[in-house]
Amino acid sequence: MTDEPAAVPASARRLHIPIHLRWGDLDAFNHVNNASMLKLLEEVRIRAFWRPGADEEAPATAVLDSGIDTGTLTLVARQEIEYLRPVPYQRNPLDVQLWFGKLGGSSIEVCYEVYSPASSAKQELYARASAVVVMVDAGTGRPVRLTDEQREAWAPYLGEPIVYAHRR
Repeated sequence: MTDEPAAVPASARRLHIPIHLRWGDLDAFNHVNNASMLKLLEEVRIRAFWRPGADEEAPATAVLDSGIDTGTLTLVARQEIEYLRPVPYQRNPLDVQLWFGKLGGSSIEVCYEVYSPASSAKQELYARASAVVVMVDAGTGRPVRLTDEQREAWAPYLGEPIVYAHRR
């Protein structure tokens, strides 16, 4: 997991989260199944947001504690994916780029672009996606405001939200 160089303007910074495909992610058409893509994006969110354990590495955006014991849940309110080309099986990890389209009062819009491996001679954009994640009090089920720590960690990665082809 690497951040863009510091010279990149804050509005264009992205996290790069490498994600390996599993053979089981493929469907009968020999490309990554749409349900598997949602699971891969979930894994990206966990790696980008959850605090690391002992001897684990994580980006500066990893400020969430996992588990219901913290009192705050992260719930996905909406997801959308636009596929630009089939994702074939490959041994090198996909380069999933992540940034925030919006930081709301109790929610964030997480934006993704899924590329062929960074080691590819010419990277191909396979898909773009977004998810709205809401912070919710585990006891009451009511939204809770983003903390100052979360805003400080995530604001450097605030950029333009995804504009899908069907909305242009």
